[in-house]
Amino acid sequence: MFAKRIACAALLVAPLLFISPVTRAAAQTGDEIVVATPPNDSSGEVFYAADMGFFAKAGLNVKVMSMNNAGAVTPAVISGSVAIGGLTVPSIAVAHEKGVPITIVAPGSIYSSAAPTSGIFVLKNSPLRKAADLNGKTLATRDLSNLSYYGANAWIDKNGGDSKSVHWIEISDTADIAAMQQGRIDAASVSEPALDDALHGDGRMLGPVYDAIGDKFLIAAFFTTDAYAKAHPDVMRKFAAAIIAAGKWANQNHAASAKILEKYAGVPIPAGYTRVTYAERLRAADAQPVLDMLASYGVIKPSPHAADLFSPTVYAP
Repeated sequence: MFAKRIACAALLVAPLLFISPVTRAAAQTGDEIVVATPPNDSSGEVFYAADMGFFAKAGLNVKVMSMNNAGAVTPAVISGSVAIGGLTVPSIAVAHEKGVPITIVAPGSIYSSAAPTSGIFVLKNSPLRKAADLNGKTLATRDLSNLSYYGANAWIDKNGGDSKSVHWIEISDTADIAAMQQGRIDAASVSEPALDDALHGDGRMLGPVYDAIGDKFLIAAFFTTDAYAKAHPDVMRKFAAAIIAAGKWANQNHAASAKILEKYAGVPIPAGYTRVTYAERLRAADAQPVLDMLASYGVIKPSPHAADLFSPTVYAP
């Protein structure tokens, strides 16, 4: 059932195979590039790089576009309306598996079990206490292609539950508490900052779902088309360097980065909330645990090689 759900979600990218990979972005004036990403912590480096001048220092003229609909990012990149997109590794891997000509050019956030940033939560007065209690229940997540969804299924199965029995629906993270109170869902799998919002309100953590994938792995990344990366190798290297520099800055400046993220996300990031950590170098090995998990559920082919997702213009295995 899990693989079937993912196969259905993956079909959404199938029409992209018939769109020309030659992007209009390649014809933009000078080094100007448009970058699109959901306005969240996982791809936050692009916001910090724009505001703190990392792109300008690298000689790039970058326009940042926030897309609340994560499913619209890949079509925008393939069509050429934007040059680079930011998404979770599963979204990129599933599209790549379907033959969509995209490649990773810079890292996003990275998970560490020392500071969980995603989890399944229930209401504080919920009788649900363990993974097996979720059998046959209805759970919510933002979309069925995000890492919180994949991680939740893996966590349920590794902790005594049966993910095949779970019913999933897609709703906004901010609507989860109300949906639980109304009896429409039993639990939800979300990431920061929605997780902290829930836990500071009426929610209770049931389990840190990313731990079921690994102790450390790449959550999100920035990607472009194969054609664009090959045609603009110098721009790609500058972009990757600026993203990594912005990530290093953000890892050391949570208060300042929160103010920038608030501006793009349109929601407050209170002091003390758990923040993601950003990768400080581009490593295929950091994506491997995610691909191994996807392969174990039949979402992608067995024995995947993470290096295949990375552009040779910025990454040498």
